[in-house]
Amino acid sequence: MLILIPVDGVDEKLSTITTLSNIKKWALVTFDDGVISKVDFYDDRSTIEAEWIDFIILENKFENYLDFMNEGMMVLVRRKEESIEDIMEAFRFKELDEAGI
Repeated sequence: MLILIPVDGVDEKLSTITTLSNIKKWALVTFDDGVISKVDFYDDRSTIEAEWIDFIILENKFENYLDFMNEGMMVLVRRKEESIEDIMEAFRFKELDEAGI
């Protein structure tokens, strides 16, 4: 499963989620069997060669998420999590909110 997260840096442990207007990198998380198996960072989302991205996790519910939904991604919003690791832990336990709710 592939999960996209806008972040402020390129370190899996230190990068935190950020708004789309302040994004520095896109973190593409490969999430298999409840664990992070790989995290790749991209400057531009258009350079990601994955055929299908399952989810995008955004910083807040006020982000413009319609383009992502039109591409077939399920849009989730963090509650209080900051780091990639914490966000993925919340994802694992279904503790993220759906956009628009």
